[in-house]
Amino acid sequence: MEIVTQDEELKLLEIKLNQLKLDYEKYFIGTRPTEPGQLRSEIQKTIIKWSNTRITNSALRFKFNSLNGRYQAFKRQWDSVLRQIEAGTYKRHIFRANLHDRERGVIDEAPDLAALGRAVPPIAAAGAPAAAPRAAANDLFDAYRAAMKSAGQDTSSLSRAKLEAAIAKQEAAVKKQLGCAKVAFTVVVQDGKVKLKAAAG
Repeated sequence: MEIVTQDEELKLLEIKLNQLKLDYEKYFIGTRPTEPGQLRSEIQKTIIKWSNTRITNSALRFKFNSLNGRYQAFKRQWDSVLRQIEAGTYKRHIFRANLHDRERGVIDEAPDLAALGRAVPPIAAAGAPAAAPRAAANDLFDAYRAAMKSAGQDTSSLSRAKLEAAIAKQEAAVKKQLGCAKVAFTVVVQDGKVKLKAAAG
C-alpha cells in the first residue's frame, strides 16, 4: 500500500483547489452545466482534517495556511455569486440576457444618471413593480416618473429636460448599434432600477 506523505497530500490539495476554481469559473459563465459540489465537498473535508491536525513542520504549516486562506476567499466569492444567481442579479447572466435582446434588436438603456443630476436608490426585491407600459415619446417622462413613484423613489430632482437630455445623449449610439432610423423607448424596472429599454422603432 502506497503511503502518501503530508507534503504530497498538500500538493494534491493545491491541484484540486486549482481545478475547483476552474470548474466554478466554467459553471458561472455557463460552459459547465452543474456546480462542482463533489470536488468542493472533498476539499472541504481535507481542509477540516488538516485544521484539526497538529502540524509540526513550519513549512507545511505555512503551505496549509496559505491554501486554506485561498479556499476560504474563493468560498466567500463563490457563495456570493451563487446567491446572486439565485436572486437573478448575477451580472454575467444579465449580460447574456441583454446580449440576446441585442440580437433580437432590443437594447436595455439606463438613463445617464449624471445628466439627471441624481442617483436612483435601490428598490427592495420584494414588491418591485413590473415593466411599465410602452409610452409614446411625449408620455415617456410621465411614465418614467410614475415608475419611480410606484417604486417609492424620490422624483423631486427629476425633470423632463434632464430626462430628454439623457435620452438624446444615448439615442445616436443606440441608432448606430441597431442600424435603424428611429428608436422607441419603454420604461421598465429591472434589477432594482428604473430603466429605459430601447428598440428599433
